[in-house]
Amino acid sequence: MYEQQAHTLLNDILNEIEAGISKQDLRYFYTRLGANFYAIHSLFERLYGHRDDFKERSQKLVETMAWQYIRRPEDLRQKDIEREADHNWFLSQNWVGMALYSQGFAGNLQGMKDHLNYFQDLGVNLVHIMPIMQCPKGSSDGGYAVSDFRKIDERAGSLQDLNQLARSMHDRDILLTMDVVLNHTSDEHEWAQKAREGDPKFQDYYYTFENRNVPDMFEQSMPEVFPETSPGNFTWDEDMQRWVMTVFNSYQWDLNYSNPTVFIEMLDVILFWANQGADILRLDAVAFLWKKIGSTCQNEREAHLILQLLKDCCQVVAPGVLYIAEAIVAPVEVTKYFGEDAVIAKECEIAYNATYMALMWDAVATKNTKLLNQGIKSLPVKLERATWLNYIRCHDDIGLGFDDRDIELVGYQPAQHRKFLIDYYMGRFDHSHARGLPFGENEKTGDARISGSLASLVGLEYALEIGDPEAIEDSIKIILLLHSLIMSFGGIPLLYYGDEVGTTNDVSYLEDPYKKGDSRWVHRPVIDWNKADLRNQPGHPQYEIFTALKRMISVRKEIDVFADFNNRELIDVGNEHLFVFERYCIQQQHQRVLVVANFNDKPQHLNLSELGSWGNPQNGQLYDLFSGQRPDLFKNALVIPAFSFYWLQES
Repeated sequence: MYEQQAHTLLNDILNEIEAGISKQDLRYFYTRLGANFYAIHSLFERLYGHRDDFKERSQKLVETMAWQYIRRPEDLRQKDIEREADHNWFLSQNWVGMALYSQGFAGNLQGMKDHLNYFQDLGVNLVHIMPIMQCPKGSSDGGYAVSDFRKIDERAGSLQDLNQLARSMHDRDILLTMDVVLNHTSDEHEWAQKAREGDPKFQDYYYTFENRNVPDMFEQSMPEVFPETSPGNFTWDEDMQRWVMTVFNSYQWDLNYSNPTVFIEMLDVILFWANQGADILRLDAVAFLWKKIGSTCQNEREAHLILQLLKDCCQVVAPGVLYIAEAIVAPVEVTKYFGEDAVIAKECEIAYNATYMALMWDAVATKNTKLLNQGIKSLPVKLERATWLNYIRCHDDIGLGFDDRDIELVGYQPAQHRKFLIDYYMGRFDHSHARGLPFGENEKTGDARISGSLASLVGLEYALEIGDPEAIEDSIKIILLLHSLIMSFGGIPLLYYGDEVGTTNDVSYLEDPYKKGDSRWVHRPVIDWNKADLRNQPGHPQYEIFTALKRMISVRKEIDVFADFNNRELIDVGNEHLFVFERYCIQQQHQRVLVVANFNDKPQHLNLSELGSWGNPQNGQLYDLFSGQRPDLFKNALVIPAFSFYWLQES
């Protein structure tokens, strides 16, 4: 389609637009719509142009955007304009995030508001609140089985509570991140209920079939996400007398994005939450959005087109809002969720750096960085106006999604090495003090993923139990080492709630019949604020960790080269225990920082003369930005203590 044709179609749509819309002040809306409509219409036509109702759905798409623009609060419109003028604002080193469950962190949304000083004290200015939309009291998958996309679950509070929290956060320059579950709904959602009642309109919102013929075709190529707890990809619904696609759990019905009405409904949901004050929206399970017989139904081309279309539409209504792609897929696939433009992120501006996360856990277990260094070499370069979300752990399990080829290149056998890592984090070796639990364990293959809090996985829980001061110190060092790497790698560091005070495994989930079968709840804690208050008392692990992270965050914000402009260079130093990279300023390359991390339990040395100009600093001395001290040197060899790191700069 030529651009002139697209604009002709846009004029036809605007001529037919609802009277209530045309009476509004839509100056910015029309400007942005005109700039983006060719892309919007081209994508919409590619996905749905073959349908008889295409023109009608195109009209509905524009009207949906217009109504959400009209409803957008004035303060958020002004923020949109500011961010349009500074489109790289989120690449700054000033942003530091934390992900949390509001109920576990503070009881509810009102409690969150009462604890905003906590974030400011630590230095966190981006808070991701895990799912709070209405969901069933029982089978909710931690909030990811949504029964009403426009209501807050009463256990978290109300929409008014969220609005008040968002305003209070914005007053303190704290960004609000929220989840939108795109791939599926709860089977208790109104759409699913109407489908159950036999309404063909709503049965077409999902993938439903009278018999097993089509499901069996899908099953030939579709992998199982939870083979132990939810085998297969289809569930028989007795009320509807049809099979329904349920890729994740039997109570989560996959949405049918080949139906344009579903796309428009979910766009409306996204814009609704943008208008409630969300600065960033985490789009859940984006790799699964398009289903195609004969494929794995993951990472399909159409899934990317859907995300591009969602982004273009959001650019019209709420251009200051960012998307996070929740795509825990192979490294070669994950960067595709930024989009294909050479510069601009045309899908999602932010993506989880799951590969980096898993590689760091490998380094902790092996006490070497062979696979970490090799895996980072294989990590594709991101787009210029996109960024990573770097994290140590999250609400989910830890998957060992390394590339088998990388494992082989460093001398390991893939299956054996993954089994070693699982056994290590389950504490099955005498030398391992990890207290992890298996998740999704396959007894036939021995494969599993790992649950457990950061503190428990690195041995702090064990060390506290036996009262070993040296083991406690080593565990705290590992916690800080890992945080130093998500702070300095390039991207937005995302802390996980409780880690900042060394929270250990929470086994109270075993008392809940709806949770006890899901080991991930062991690292979704209810914060004990009496213990957390020990962060202000020297001599306690909470104090040691919180104080160090507070300093680390403060220092990070002062280091300009930690902003994310593809300004990182990995350095191979020939020591398998060290992970070394340089961060530099693209415009002024003399502004640089050398990051050195030692994953071994013994001190290591690094000959600076082998690092080019780092061996002969212009002013003759190096300075560690984090500690504020000069590092230990012997005959131009840098000495790095066990489980320690440096952020080095010339001084």
